[in-house]
Amino acid sequence: MTELDKMLTIDNDSGEGVMTLNMGPQHPSTHGVLRIILKLAGEVVIDAVPVIGYLHRGIEKLMENRTYHQAITLTDRFDYLSPLSNNLAYCLAVEKLLSLEVPPRGQVLRVILAELTRIQSHLIWLGTQANDIGAITPLLYTFREREELLDMFEMAGGSRMHTSYIRIGGLEKDVPPEFMPKVKSFCDTLPTLMKDYEGLLTKNRIWQMRTRGVGVISAEDAINIGLCGPTLRGSGVAHDLRKSNPYCGYENYDFDVPVETAGDVYARYLVRLEEIRQSRYILQQAMDKLPGGPINAPISQVVPPEKERVVGDIESLINQFHIMVEGFKVPAGEVYFALESPRGELGYYIRSDGSEKPYRIKVRTPSFANLQALPALVKGRLMADIVAVIGSIDIVLGDVDK
Repeated sequence: MTELDKMLTIDNDSGEGVMTLNMGPQHPSTHGVLRIILKLAGEVVIDAVPVIGYLHRGIEKLMENRTYHQAITLTDRFDYLSPLSNNLAYCLAVEKLLSLEVPPRGQVLRVILAELTRIQSHLIWLGTQANDIGAITPLLYTFREREELLDMFEMAGGSRMHTSYIRIGGLEKDVPPEFMPKVKSFCDTLPTLMKDYEGLLTKNRIWQMRTRGVGVISAEDAINIGLCGPTLRGSGVAHDLRKSNPYCGYENYDFDVPVETAGDVYARYLVRLEEIRQSRYILQQAMDKLPGGPINAPISQVVPPEKERVVGDIESLINQFHIMVEGFKVPAGEVYFALESPRGELGYYIRSDGSEKPYRIKVRTPSFANLQALPALVKGRLMADIVAVIGSIDIVLGDVDK
């Protein structure tokens, strides 16, 4: 029996040689108000129990007390690093209940916004993950590029983060003329930027020592726990809802699903880097095929009129007032719709009783699902490895606690 095996078989009933330590909820490397109750034998982790709920805001219940349109603003607050993905998942679920189809231009613009969101979310992850492990420079680089993406969101929706830009039936408005050139310019420079990131980290000996063989989980265990997104694909499971259950016309785009088989922190790092490249490839295709025409479904009972019409037409003003204040009725029924967010499967279950407000909303958040793997990932590792593992599963506590 090795020394590590002896540590892991310490008599927990007597508590001899075991130290219980609280990590968080005020700890910079837990990426929010996450508390982990650790049992340690020296610096070796015997057990880790995540304690969540410090950021619980009851968003699902709040959504049930608002009209379908008013609830959109609350979806931004689940995963506040990819709010447009939450907008899209919610709107697609409601549109499914309404049997509503968004015009082609609106569909392509939604894809562009979703992939820009994926890139900016992965950039935040890359910078903060590197910073947690001790590399400060990537954080400065990735946040520099993220600023460009937030400028694009502000250009389109008027706000940098919580835009509520994707609406039921389409979008709040069409993108301005300068938006597409900005996206194209970013896509043109991204490969050079990726070389800079990889030059700092990928073959860095310290980076590899801190990430390779750390936080390993097999494909079988990952599936059994219910992991999703890059955390699942880092264990060799090529599951991506954009491929298996395409939405917004993703079946018409050519892209690969990045997969690594090692199942460790380093593998999850490589998967996310490749996902940034694949998102760039999707963006280029979307810009090439972006059609003209309307962005919203022509259903006046659901989609508010354009602002120009509201200002100059009393009927349009009354129509907007009804939608914004009173809402619209949604046929009775239930639906579950899921999409591939930057963190994995993001699903909305909505039950309608035929009124203007949802009877029940339940959100399947990827951060909550992926956090379940933490005890298995850190058991038997050193305490310093916990920081690397938490970062590698890329949780957002607003997404966990709701």
